[in-house]
Amino acid sequence: MEQKGNADGRQVLLAGKALSQLPVPGLRAKRGHSDENQPPTEQKRARRLPVPTRRVAASIATTCSKASAAAAIPRTQRAGHRASLRPGLTIPAASVADIVRRPVPVAAVPKMAAPALAAGNEGKKRAAWDLKGQLSDMRTKVSSYKDKVQRLDGENQQLKRQLQEQVVQNQELSSQVSTLSSALHTCQEQAQQRLHKVMELSDLKQQLEEQVTSHSRTIRQLEGTKRDLSSLLETREVKLKLVEDGLAQRECENKELRGQVAAQLQVMTQQEERLHHLEMERRRLHNLVQELKGNIRVFCRVRPLLAWEERQTGLEHLHFPLQDNKALVLSKVEESHFGRDRKGDVKYDFIFDRVFSPACSQEEVFEEIALLVQSALDGYNVCIFAYGQTGSGKTYTMEGPDDMSPETMGMIPRAVRQVFQGAQELEPKGWQYRFTANFLEIYNESLRDLLVGRPERGAELEIKRVSQSSEELHVPNLRYVPVDSEDEVLKLLQTAKANRSVAKTALNDRSSRSHSLFQLRIEGWNRSRDLHSVSVLSLVDLAGSERLDKSFSKGERLRETQAINTSLSTLGLVIMALSNKEPHIPYRNSKLTYLLQNSLGGNSKMLMFVNISPLEENLSESLNSLRFASKVNECVIGTAQANRK
Repeated sequence: MEQKGNADGRQVLLAGKALSQLPVPGLRAKRGHSDENQPPTEQKRARRLPVPTRRVAASIATTCSKASAAAAIPRTQRAGHRASLRPGLTIPAASVADIVRRPVPVAAVPKMAAPALAAGNEGKKRAAWDLKGQLSDMRTKVSSYKDKVQRLDGENQQLKRQLQEQVVQNQELSSQVSTLSSALHTCQEQAQQRLHKVMELSDLKQQLEEQVTSHSRTIRQLEGTKRDLSSLLETREVKLKLVEDGLAQRECENKELRGQVAAQLQVMTQQEERLHHLEMERRRLHNLVQELKGNIRVFCRVRPLLAWEERQTGLEHLHFPLQDNKALVLSKVEESHFGRDRKGDVKYDFIFDRVFSPACSQEEVFEEIALLVQSALDGYNVCIFAYGQTGSGKTYTMEGPDDMSPETMGMIPRAVRQVFQGAQELEPKGWQYRFTANFLEIYNESLRDLLVGRPERGAELEIKRVSQSSEELHVPNLRYVPVDSEDEVLKLLQTAKANRSVAKTALNDRSSRSHSLFQLRIEGWNRSRDLHSVSVLSLVDLAGSERLDKSFSKGERLRETQAINTSLSTLGLVIMALSNKEPHIPYRNSKLTYLLQNSLGGNSKMLMFVNISPLEENLSESLNSLRFASKVNECVIGTAQANRK
């Protein structure tokens, strides 16, 4: 190790010699010429420690001196002293102990120690070249310093524990002080509350004393009143006896009145029986009146001119006799075949059950069919449908406009209102009703449920008989909705109107491309009379007929027009077959006639609206519609029968 240290020292010396001409610590100075033959003295032979070795030794010496100084400080001041050993830096006790315990390599210690290190070894100063002795002295001092540091570290730990205990005690005392403060505050509040209660009790005591005084005065007054009432009671007892005698007499009279009431009840029962017979007679006479008017009736309605139509044309070709509300006259100007001279006016006279001019309102029209709607409540099947060319006002007549008001309501909502009002009027007479509604359309000879949205529609609907023994028809998978009020039916009508197939054509901006059919099934009971009735009110808005040369329909519109015209032609053939009493009626040629079979076949009361346009350019179509309506009006079917059990 000494050899290694000497080699390191020589390397340091050589490096220093190469870098600078200044004296290097540990390098022996050259002797002069006069001293070359002299032996080296002790001071000249001593070599200085290398710089790194000196720094380590100085650090160890400084640490040891500080530890000695700390041992001389009182125990209470040691913590502050340790913090002041180096300003701004606190050396933990473990770090000091680690420095003291760290072994010093022999090669790192210079062979010649400083005189200050040897001075502490029993006052004996070692020679500068005695490095091993100096190292032994230093190790002895370090060992003693380790003991001191360990002892001081233990005392420091004890002081820390005492300090922590004092901190915990201070925290507990602070918590106790806070608890006691809150308890004191609570006690003060309770004291204030109790003081307030004492004051309230004092006031209450005073009030009670005043009340006691008042009650005492009242008791004296009541005692006087009691004496007066006692005397009055004696008088009343006498009167009560007289009243009891009168009551016995009244009981005898009451018995007589009970006998009279029983007699009146018997008379009332007879009157109810008579009222029932009158109601049944009313229904019979009502039905007779409807039969006299005809089981198939035809009303003609001319729609008013629209705002833009009034500026282009008039109503000169339409004539409504003032004294006859059943007649309508159409006139047409005939031109000469040899020129443009007028040949004369050709008039076409038509007679129907009722003709409504453009000035007639929806309410006036419904007044004429109100009695027919009443027949549905009496147990008869009723069918009302609107027929005419496109744009003639059929949908307006049956349903009303989109922005419907009480004045513009169509026949369907008005009929529903009358049915529900009539049911309420018949409740006191023992009748109870149940209503079921459905709404469908016939589009291109296929049935569609208008109460179900298009994405929710399932398989195609078909018309079938209820049973083999019954002529009643129904549509399986069609949505039948129980309804209890007029508002519920109006919501269904709005849903159906939104789902109905409409399109724009050359003749009508909003043309119905399908036949719509609303049916209300009415089922009534009179349990006291053991009566049961079932009827169906059918309200139909037929699609308008079109001429292909005027509508210019193509593609899908063309197929729709052909299907509409075909079904209307089939309806005409069925009406003609019924009028001619033919053995075979072609109901199944069209879904429309097949679905209306029960309404057209005689067991129903039917009314047809023929709607015509007021425009002179549509005169030929109006004539075709009126001629077809005249044939229907001449048709005679069997007498309708009520569906009662």
